[in-house]
Amino acid sequence: MPTPIKMPALSPTMEEGTLAKWLVKPGDTVSAGDIMAEIETDKATMEFEAVDEGTIASIAVEEGTEGVKVGTVIAMLAEEGEDVSEAAAAAPATEEAKAEPKAEAAPAPTPAAKPAPAPAAAAAAPKASGDRILASPLAKRIAEQKGIDLASLKGSGPNGRIVKADVEGAQPGAGPAKSEAAAPAPAAPAKPATLGGDLDAPYEAQKLNNVRKVIARRLTEAKQTIPHIYLTVDVRLDALLKLRGELNKSLEADGVKLSVNDLLIKALARALQRVPKCNVSFQGDELFQFAREDISVAVAAPSGLITPIIRDAGRKGLAQISTEMKELAGKAKDGKLQPHEFQGGTASLSNLGMFGTKQFDAVINPPQAMILAVGAGEQRPWVIDGALGVATVMSATGSFDHRAIDGADGAALMQAFQQLVENPMGLVV
Repeated sequence: MPTPIKMPALSPTMEEGTLAKWLVKPGDTVSAGDIMAEIETDKATMEFEAVDEGTIASIAVEEGTEGVKVGTVIAMLAEEGEDVSEAAAAAPATEEAKAEPKAEAAPAPTPAAKPAPAPAAAAAAPKASGDRILASPLAKRIAEQKGIDLASLKGSGPNGRIVKADVEGAQPGAGPAKSEAAAPAPAAPAKPATLGGDLDAPYEAQKLNNVRKVIARRLTEAKQTIPHIYLTVDVRLDALLKLRGELNKSLEADGVKLSVNDLLIKALARALQRVPKCNVSFQGDELFQFAREDISVAVAAPSGLITPIIRDAGRKGLAQISTEMKELAGKAKDGKLQPHEFQGGTASLSNLGMFGTKQFDAVINPPQAMILAVGAGEQRPWVIDGALGVATVMSATGSFDHRAIDGADGAALMQAFQQLVENPMGLVV
């Protein structure tokens, strides 16, 4: 019998997702491991692989569909020897079986499903109990987008139910004159009510993707629930830059090129080893003390900010950190990070120095208790051996969860970080 392909749970917190893109079409053959679709979760856009081999018989959920619940049938797979057309016919039945109870359960009509007027009763779509038009959720959504009156359509699905094909074949605005008269006439777009009041400048409304929604929710919660304390130090970079140049010469034959950020990741991890009271997480009545330094590194991806993790960074060499970071950053920008590569972490590092930002305060990434914000290195007046000179200096600001980390401990961590950067041989031993 045909195998239903269901919406997967691609992260522990995923309850629904957006089917961003299909990479297969009906009639295509797939094998285990083949990439079938791109799915936007609450964390990132991820690839969905086939687990069985066979032929794609039908697509039940179109690409671009949002809010697809985990476990929803999104396609049908015909196994070897099965009739593809019979497998395709099984898909609508599965959708109807799930959608039918919803149509009968709600007592009131929805804006997308209006009761048909009496004169059109003979040609109108059939109704379930409660005077609701029988139509699939996808058909309702398309009808609403195209301005089609469902009451004017005759369904071709089971029990006369209106399905996607019925709506796509109809003309916008189709429907009985009485129904159209009852509908409110189109009006000039009004200014929407916004949090900031009326907007009088031209704008284009852009719908938030799942990743941006999660970023907004988590950062709002972080600022509202976590008492942040900010500590800033100025760090001289000359010795670290010199060491980086020497190490890159020696690593050139191995194809490794260290970035300043690679050394800062190591410096933060070593600082957490020296001040373990900052490598913690506040958990209500408990404080989790981590035994490993897993550094989440902020990366700007097309779908939004994501933080791939260098695990056990305190015990890894600089070359290994550099190689892993380049691979993770590439995956992040391509939307191919796996859940284990960005979920977790014990502390975070955010570097905006490449944009010329001198100093900033970052928002803690819960359930972590600290994040280090690094600005640009720049030439500044500096007292060197008692005389005024010029040095390359950057500002680094630590944001700490004051429920878990006292100011003195946060200051000790910033001091340890400063010492490791200014005396960077501690990063290679």
